[in-house]
Amino acid sequence: MTRLLHAFRRGRWTPSLDTAPLPGRAGDRLALVPEIVAAADRRRWDGLAPGLPPAPDRRRELLLDALDLFERGTLDVGGLGPQSGAEFRDALWESAGIPGPLAERWCGMLRTTLEARPEPSPDRALALVSLPGNTFTCLETVLEQVERSAAVWVRPSRREPLSAARLVAALLAAGWPPERVSLYPTAQPALRGLIRLTDRHVVYGGSALAAAVRTPAGLTLHGPGRACALVPAGMATAAAADWLLPLIAADSGRFCSNVRTVLTAGPAEPLARALAAALDTIDPRTADSTWPLTAFREPGAAERATRSVAERMRPGDRLLTRRPPVVVTGGDTYATPHLVLTGDQPPGAPEHPLLGHEVPFPFAAVARATAPAAEALAARSLFVFRPWSAAAVRRDPR
Repeated sequence: MTRLLHAFRRGRWTPSLDTAPLPGRAGDRLALVPEIVAAADRRRWDGLAPGLPPAPDRRRELLLDALDLFERGTLDVGGLGPQSGAEFRDALWESAGIPGPLAERWCGMLRTTLEARPEPSPDRALALVSLPGNTFTCLETVLEQVERSAAVWVRPSRREPLSAARLVAALLAAGWPPERVSLYPTAQPALRGLIRLTDRHVVYGGSALAAAVRTPAGLTLHGPGRACALVPAGMATAAAADWLLPLIAADSGRFCSNVRTVLTAGPAEPLARALAAALDTIDPRTADSTWPLTAFREPGAAERATRSVAERMRPGDRLLTRRPPVVVTGGDTYATPHLVLTGDQPPGAPEHPLLGHEVPFPFAAVARATAPAAEALAARSLFVFRPWSAAAVRRDPR
């Protein structure tokens, strides 16, 4: 039976004549909200907001209840019907290739982030959160804006809309007023319209999206992290590899904070070979692996992602990981971890196209760099890791 995942607007789950394929089961669809409909909803909100009952006072407790339901509860997700926590994780695997251990880990990260964040002062803004498809941990921003804003419009990724829809269902089940949260799946060109229609906007996306939406007032753009790690001279190769492996491989390499660039003051090849050997032990056929990998569901997507690494390699670069770039096991397609050893990076040299390159699987380029060259490259990174210290945020995307 074909299913249609609904939008949630005007306080109810709503189908649409405009639809897109829903990742996962063949024939399932996602309801899309046209920009003209969203514009009418904004006008309705402006007239409705002054007369609404106040938002709940104890928002943090309500959000924690919603996270409990998101992780384990049985929720009515519009168009999909009742969905248990186990069914949600099964759907994530089927549609987005996210294995159960990662889904469990990411649910825990949502709770940890919420509990650690100071409670904000509520305001009267209508906020927009446009989500990525690489990880549902970015739902933390939806929770942040729900706690802060008068109302929130959530624009899910069309590659993975299930988690956003489930969070909206969890908020409703926990008692959040239905007029104060909406789910607006849209086509990509409609994003600029949603930005114009809202007061505060948090948008996740790559460099192409950053150029498309520019930087209007009230926009927080979470773009590429270009995360890098700096290995000092004299650090033992084995210790450096042990430190770097989780920075590269955790969360299947899908976070903007995953290290893509390793700059070492000492000889690069011994470190690169040690890292490559460690990455080659990550086996997608092992469901309970320490570093589980996500599967690629879109035909050709794994090949395109791995090819983007090969196409950026320069003469003299070496791919040191030995497994095939793409493997298929049990009908599931995976991009295997990649490690490339590049040439030295002297000060003032053009930046290598692999440094900071982001792909949705574990990948890093290792290069030798002088201290001035390393610091110059690090200055263009959002996340910089140094041994025995926490990650340093180089600039604030807000």
